Amino acid sequence: MSKVKTAIIGSGNIGTDLMYKLERSDCLELTAMIGIDPESDGLKRAKERGYQVFSNGIQGLVENPDLADIVFDATSAKTHVRHAKVLQEMGKIAIDLTPAARGPFVCPAVIQTLSLDATNVNMITCGGQATIPIVHAVNRVANVTYAEIVATISSESAGPGTRANIDEFTITTRRGIEEVGGANQGKAIIILNPAEPPILMRDTVYCEVKEMNQEAILQSIYDMVATVSQYVPGYRLKQEPMFDDHRVTVFLEVEGAGDYFPRYAGNLDIMTAAAARVAEDLARRKLGIKNEVTR
Repeated sequence: MSKVKTAIIGSGNIGTDLMYKLERSDCLELTAMIGIDPESDGLKRAKERGYQVFSNGIQGLVENPDLADIVFDATSAKTHVRHAKVLQEMGKIAIDLTPAARGPFVCPAVIQTLSLDATNVNMITCGGQATIPIVHAVNRVANVTYAEIVATISSESAGPGTRANIDEFTITTRRGIEEVGGANQGKAIIILNPAEPPILMRDTVYCEVKEMNQEAILQSIYDMVATVSQYVPGYRLKQEPMFDDHRVTVFLEVEGAGDYFPRYAGNLDIMTAAAARVAEDLARRKLGIKNEVTR
């Protein structure tokens, strides 16, 4: 099978974990890892695995434009604002793993409306990737008027990028709840839990609905959990959803695959897994291959 060339900008934890996931793809070919610290673990590992490595940032791609058609940006929200312009001028597809929100929001379990001329797509946030599918699942059968999500992650899995972008996290996730999940109004909260040993990512999704049909809502939630778990195997219900009048509450748990992150860092793992899936969706469309995820 032909493959679409990809490169990663950002040799930190996110970029390094993504490297391992892309290696398993049947339609994506990773060619390069790009960073700014020549001593970073990500660049060292990429070099050991035979990929081209650059430590001069996006300039490495500018000087080697044939490296990739799809470029993952795993840097920071502020940095991506600059990168987005450069990548657009180069005619590259940018998959943004930061909360910069320069392009349309994408959650692979929910929307499949990416066009072949897409230039920049945003992966929202880890909390968004975990909870927006559930909001959408409830909304498609019950009309969600208000949705509130609480993403609880281990402090150990919250690096400097996460901590520096908490405001962007809450704003971007709220927008995703409304624009992708379909809620009339949304709210997002993130909690960093310092417990030892580190906890798995846990998410609570609270929805107020207009049309309460418990059987239909349950089936829709079960179907959505099955869909997300196709590309995030550790994604599961922590317990059965709870119903109270016109309210439904869903409890989720996300365990990472353990590619580069420890398994408790499901919040990071779901971002890289979702980004890889979106890139595969785009690549298959370019290659004329039917997508595999059942939505």
